[in-house]
Amino acid sequence: MQIATRSEEHPIVQPDTHVVPSVAPGWCSVRGFERMSLSDWPGHTVFVLFIGGCNLHCPTCHNADLAWRHTTLPRIRQSAVHELVAKRKRWYDGIVVSGGEPTSYADLPLLLRDLKSTGLPVKVDTNGMRPDMVEILFHANLADAFFVDVKGPFEKYPQLTGNGVTADQAEANISRVFKLARTAPERFQFRTTMVPLLTDDDIATVRRLLPEGFTLTTQQYREPVRRTHAKTDQET
Repeated sequence: MQIATRSEEHPIVQPDTHVVPSVAPGWCSVRGFERMSLSDWPGHTVFVLFIGGCNLHCPTCHNADLAWRHTTLPRIRQSAVHELVAKRKRWYDGIVVSGGEPTSYADLPLLLRDLKSTGLPVKVDTNGMRPDMVEILFHANLADAFFVDVKGPFEKYPQLTGNGVTADQAEANISRVFKLARTAPERFQFRTTMVPLLTDDDIATVRRLLPEGFTLTTQQYREPVRRTHAKTDQET
């Protein structure tokens, strides 16, 4: 099956260093920052960085500003994050990189390499539509865990993603992620948000799609609102 990422319609987010040349490599699209979370990586106390830009256009998105209007948001400075880690590292068990869609950001490996230099483990949230980037991060050991959103049955992906991908493209991309997950099941978790379009039968279908041995985590749907705890650098 041919794998496509719809790059002509949803291009990879490129760093805009031409605007601020002094931005550290990998940090150009970091546009949100949560100082502490107990829920973004169960069992871990983490801080969360939010990457701007997304390759989908889900009508139920909770981070629309980050996904599609990220250039209007202030950048998070590398120095602010490293200063926070230096002061509070003993309280943290890890770092979560979310979005937007982190894997649509071309310089994500540079960012993760910098974050790994803190000595903390890193988790990446992803929609799985850039399996090539997931593979790069996996094989380079730049991410210790991947939480993958499986939106629903493949045939519903066009509706669920604002026609961001076709059913065939979704199946091809997620299948590549499944194949990788089989080689290191301890590094992958799969989850589905119970958006209004999905039925109980749809959730059962998604469970059957998962590789053997994996369980599906379901998340309750909430009406989209700005995630107020994902503060800009000026608010932290």
